[in-house]
Amino acid sequence: MQADALAREKNVDKDVVFAALEFALASATKKKYSDDIDVRVSIDRASGDYSPFRRWQVVEDEALEFPERQIGLSEAQQRDPNLKLEDFIEEPLERVEFGRIGAQAAKQVILQRIRDAEREQILNEFLSRGDELVTGTIKRMERGNAIVESGRLEALLGRDQMIPKENLRIGDRVRGWVMKIDRTARGPQLLLSRTAPQFIMKLFELEVPEIEEGLLEIKSAARDPGVRAKIGVHSNDRRIDPIGTCVGMRGSRVQAVTQELAGERVDIVLWSADPAQFVIGALAPAEVSSIVVDEEKHAMDVVVDEENLAIAIGRSGQNVRLASELTGWQINLMTEDESNRKQEEEGARVKALFIEQLDVDEEVADILIQEGFSTLEEIAYVPINELMEIEAFDEDTVNALRNRARNALLVAAIANEEKVEGVDPELLRLQDMDTQLAAKLAEAGVRTRDDLADLAVDELSEMTGLEEERAKTLIMAARAHWFAEEATEQGEAH
Repeated sequence: MQADALAREKNVDKDVVFAALEFALASATKKKYSDDIDVRVSIDRASGDYSPFRRWQVVEDEALEFPERQIGLSEAQQRDPNLKLEDFIEEPLERVEFGRIGAQAAKQVILQRIRDAEREQILNEFLSRGDELVTGTIKRMERGNAIVESGRLEALLGRDQMIPKENLRIGDRVRGWVMKIDRTARGPQLLLSRTAPQFIMKLFELEVPEIEEGLLEIKSAARDPGVRAKIGVHSNDRRIDPIGTCVGMRGSRVQAVTQELAGERVDIVLWSADPAQFVIGALAPAEVSSIVVDEEKHAMDVVVDEENLAIAIGRSGQNVRLASELTGWQINLMTEDESNRKQEEEGARVKALFIEQLDVDEEVADILIQEGFSTLEEIAYVPINELMEIEAFDEDTVNALRNRARNALLVAAIANEEKVEGVDPELLRLQDMDTQLAAKLAEAGVRTRDDLADLAVDELSEMTGLEEERAKTLIMAARAHWFAEEATEQGEAH
């Protein structure tokens, strides 16, 4: 049978061929009618005979919009009481004769369906292997983008995902990390990247067997593609030196990665569960004098001496930027003098806050600051024994301070609640959103998700005082429903 031969030739299941034939015959039959009817065709797998049917889908009576291919539930149940919503009623149609043009159109539909099935099968075979790297040959260039052929698979390496220094040409062997899979694309469905941090991580996995064996881990990576990169490595076996293992004998392993990345210099950093220690390693070769960690802002003030400042910053800020990306912390570099000035300003701000909100004099405010208190929340909710340990305070003073702090926080919370009245609940439900932040946004006229989504990162940072990374995360969260709606519309279009 021809269906069997076609299935073998294209390496697809025989049912796929029959499904394509049925779809093509249904499309050709439908064209013989002026109304927009729904047609189904069934092919006998043994004899090859086909039977066309016209069908109507059962819908709610009030939802009936297209009587050519829909039928109301009440009318359908008059014909057959067992019918339910979403079921179909079918009536046989006469088989129609196809002319040369109709047959040609049907052939095109069949071939397209089989091509789609073949592409899907090739993609599924690739995905089943769990590979994240594609190695292939550049087959052609389209508007600066490279089409990479790897066996029967085609992948797209976009111009923006190529390392800036390299000049790729047709026929070149190239490797890329699978950044995205787009099953709806008419062309290559795999989108590759040579600039993503994940690419360098996968290259080290290839060069360092200890990573595949689970003895070493690459925890994170940051890159300035083609120029410089940093990777954070951790050993799960104390007997293994993670940095030396990644460098390899006489630098062989790291050099192999560098050659693949067009000469990109790689700094290998020892990962640490202690964020401050990790940041110190990431800023090498600069020496760090001290670090102040701000958990709330997910930032660190890193103090270096004048001699190390330029090294820590790096050319055009490259070293500190990569260190920040590698560790996931915002790094604020400063000299000792700048650090002292900042601490003095912060101390003055906290002192003024305590004097005003706790109704105390400068002496009491200074004592609280010297004992390490910097917020009203700490005074209101730390275990009472921590305050009782302060020699200058008796029990009455401690209780008065706690009550005043709690009252001040309650007043601020009520004020914020009033400010967020009329704010879209969807905005309040965004991850990383709180009432205090929502109140600031409301004061600036930002009351809905779309209002927030329309802002630029620098606008939001200026408006609220948020760090750039948190502002970016919030804006992306606010835009998420746009992308979801767009994906749904594309899915319906296909």
